[in-house]
Amino acid sequence: MMTRYQTAINHSNTVPACNRPLIRPLAYHPDSSAYLERLLDQPWAVWLDSGHPFSRHGRFDILSADPISTLITRGATSISQTAEQPPQHSYADPLDLLAELLGPIRAEVPELPFIGGAIGYFGYDLARRWITLPTRAEDADALPELAVGIYDWALIVDHHAQRTVLVGWDVRRLDRWAAQLTAPLAPNQREPFRTLAPAVSNLTATQYQQALARIRDYLIAGDCYQVNFAQCFTAPAVGDAWSAYQRLRACNAAPFGAYLRTPEAAILCSSPERFLQVRGDQVETRPIKGTRPRSSDPLENARLAEALRQSPKDRAENLMIVDLLRNDLGRVCATGSVRVPALFEVEQFARVQHLVSTITGRLAAGRTALDLLRAAFPGGSITGAPKRRAMEIIDELEPQRRGIYCGAIGYLSFDGALDTNIAIRTLVYTPGRVRVWGGGGIVIDSDPDAEYRETYDKVTPLLELLHATNNPT
Repeated sequence: MMTRYQTAINHSNTVPACNRPLIRPLAYHPDSSAYLERLLDQPWAVWLDSGHPFSRHGRFDILSADPISTLITRGATSISQTAEQPPQHSYADPLDLLAELLGPIRAEVPELPFIGGAIGYFGYDLARRWITLPTRAEDADALPELAVGIYDWALIVDHHAQRTVLVGWDVRRLDRWAAQLTAPLAPNQREPFRTLAPAVSNLTATQYQQALARIRDYLIAGDCYQVNFAQCFTAPAVGDAWSAYQRLRACNAAPFGAYLRTPEAAILCSSPERFLQVRGDQVETRPIKGTRPRSSDPLENARLAEALRQSPKDRAENLMIVDLLRNDLGRVCATGSVRVPALFEVEQFARVQHLVSTITGRLAAGRTALDLLRAAFPGGSITGAPKRRAMEIIDELEPQRRGIYCGAIGYLSFDGALDTNIAIRTLVYTPGRVRVWGGGGIVIDSDPDAEYRETYDKVTPLLELLHATNNPT
């Protein structure tokens, strides 16, 4: 029996009778930002940004706005809302509610990564729905743990094929968006983004070192093999987030970037890390563990890359997370299907280079992408191992909850496909302030001074952006 949520998705007789989406070509542009500018005033505007043309890694950009329904989770309560129905409150598992909103899986369109569906964020603290954790850390942002829209249309930009299409399920809405995306661009009258004071960490250097000493005690005692520890930088800010995102992607383009505007926050993400991808029954995760800065001198950069590749500490950190993710994937993948086709590869990004491994698997019969997300959330590369104990230590020693940071941003398509990042290198802009985090994996032989410097290496572009926009007048 079709639920009211499925009815909201398939809400008109203009849905194609074959249950396949309508597809319309639009002009291709190497930079999709002009398309997003035409959507900025729409509710829940979103851009899953491949970083092209600033990043060689990028292929698909996905843009949308004005979802036909939304799902927001705070603590034990989720609220779903459609245009046709009043808000519905539920204490059910948020991912079960999301599955209900998406409805039955539809036919895949092989050339498109996304044919409509859910786009949004899954905050780090959403894990409290499935893992019992202490509640010591302050919930400073007080944002929902989950915020997604169900979008019945999207603009897909394929930079490899140099092709742009509108995909959707309603002729009238597709006509509307085609007209809006091709209309002349109105003059920008938004207030430029600016910070009103320098960004300040929630930990002094001494407090950071004390926390690492405590983590080392836990490691020696055998509580954990690795703990990811982060500090948070906050600055007062005003103005429009879009101008800040344009500067961020120009200086720190990344293959899993995102710009997402919810009613309560703007999220500006330049993540280099894929969390989970599902196409059909094929699963991939690509954890990052190990970081070095990049150098403009090719010889010095090659030396740094080789030092990273051969570093026993970084390889050990990476391998711990590979093993954790193999176990997470094994909970929902077919027996014997989990593989590690790439281990300890050095990849170059805008300002740093990382040690990256790839784990693949095949979903077991009857399992879905949402089962995988639940089983593996949050990503092991930003918790440590074992995951539960590492998260308990994080809650004890980090003064504030992570919120969106270290959660995931991405999509779940109507055809069952999923692609999400790890929400690192991310600015979260709420009324009056902007926050950014930097962290790293701590193991028993970590050098506290080197770990402290690494947190800055990772977020230097974001802190530079905040410093460049600092104008207290």
